[in-house]
Amino acid sequence: MPAVRDEGICLRHWDWSETSQTVSLFGRTLGVVRGLAKGSRREGGRFGGGIDLLTRGEFGAIIKSTTELCTLTEWDLIEAFPGLRESLPRNRAAFYAADLVQRLLAPADPHPGLFDTMVALLRALGGATVPARSDQTTQTSQALLHFQWRLLAETGVQPSLEAPGGGVTLWFDPREGRFTDDQPPLGWRVRRPTFELLERVDAAPMGDVSAPIEVLDRANRLLAAYLREVMQTEPSTLTDLFGTIAPGSIRDPRRSI
Repeated sequence: MPAVRDEGICLRHWDWSETSQTVSLFGRTLGVVRGLAKGSRREGGRFGGGIDLLTRGEFGAIIKSTTELCTLTEWDLIEAFPGLRESLPRNRAAFYAADLVQRLLAPADPHPGLFDTMVALLRALGGATVPARSDQTTQTSQALLHFQWRLLAETGVQPSLEAPGGGVTLWFDPREGRFTDDQPPLGWRVRRPTFELLERVDAAPMGDVSAPIEVLDRANRLLAAYLREVMQTEPSTLTDLFGTIAPGSIRDPRRSI
C-alpha cells in the first residue's frame, strides 16, 4: 500500500522503544492521525532524529482501514516555533490549543481551515520574529481568539451572535450557546465590547481584530469557559493558561466575564 503525504503538527508523542515513537499528528488534509514512527529516534534517516512536540512538518503515512495506528514512513521538519521554548505563557497557550484539537476533533476528520488557524497561532506564539512585549501580548491574544472561535465553528458548537438589545451588559447562556438580555438560569454576565469583538472575529477570519488587551482577554476567557461547558470537563491545560474562569454547570455559582 503506497504512503500518503500530508503537512502536519505534532500534538503528542510517546516513546515506543529506544529507537521508535508513537505520535499523534494533526494533518491538514488527513485530520488527526496516530501513527508508529519506527526508527524515528535514530539520528539522521527519514525522521531527522525524532518528531518533536508542537512542530510542523511534512510526513508520509501508510493508513490501513483495519487498524487505528498508521505507519509513519518519514518526517521532514518545516517549522519548529522556537519561541514556545522561551516563554511559559506561550508554551501553555500552544499546549492548550493542541489539547483542544485532540479532545474535540474525531480521528481522520480533516479541518484544513482550522489547521491553518493553528499554524497562525503557533507562529504568533513562537515564531522566529518576536515583536515587542506589548505587541506580542496583543498579537498572541488575537491569534488565540481566532483559533478558539474557528474551533467552535468547525465542530458545530459556535455561539450564536444574533444581536440582543442595546444594553451595556449582556448575558451568555452556555447551555443554549447564545447571548441574551435576560438572565438565564445558568449564565455569565458579558460586557458589550466583548460581544462586539466576537462579531468582528466572526466577520474577519484571520483578520486584524484590534482591541484593548483587557477586552481580548475577556473574550478568550469567555470562549474557554464555553469550551469547558461543551466538553463537560476542565482540562489542566485550560486551568494552567487561564486560571479560574467563570463557573458553570461544572462549577457554580455565576460570575461575570
